[in-house]
Amino acid sequence: MIIGLTGSIASGKSTVANMLKEHGLPIVDADLVARLVVEPGTPTLKKIVAVFGEDILTEDGAMNRQKVGSIIFHDEEKRKALNAIIHPAIRQEMLRQRDEYLENGEKTVVMDIPLLFESKLQHFVEKILVVTVTEQTQLKRLMERNQLSEEEAKARISSQLPLKVKEQGADAVIYNNGTIEETKEQLEKILKKWNVI
Repeated sequence: MIIGLTGSIASGKSTVANMLKEHGLPIVDADLVARLVVEPGTPTLKKIVAVFGEDILTEDGAMNRQKVGSIIFHDEEKRKALNAIIHPAIRQEMLRQRDEYLENGEKTVVMDIPLLFESKLQHFVEKILVVTVTEQTQLKRLMERNQLSEEEAKARISSQLPLKVKEQGADAVIYNNGTIEETKEQLEKILKKWNVI
């Protein structure tokens, strides 16, 4: 079974990903893959340099994320160009990792995809597990974690699909407003129901 794990910023998705790891489940992490595909010497980084120029590289040949970020932040066309290079590479590598786990005999693979719904990647997975929190909890956690003002935190939250919408697209939802133990209990119930553990 392929489980798609998603949530929103400060919902506690990483906490749940770690719990899944503790159960010995292999995880394909979209954020790690996104860094992997632009490492020095990769075809993806070469394509990005061809579009954006050599000056987006650091001295050691890595992509200067801040520089690229500041370019695409103000330029919609450049942002689209970057996404057109990076997104297919990320998807390809995620599927490669998923298939490798399956070929090695894993029965269940977790695909940790923060923007699962936004990127319309539901077809990559068989079950969708959404980690959610109340709006108040999400705001409070994000402000504390990233040292943001309420306004900055709200802006980041509103750049993603509302959790309520994600919950509607889920096969199961973990409500992560309480203790770690309560979250763990919910996860284990779901994994048992899905015959994973």
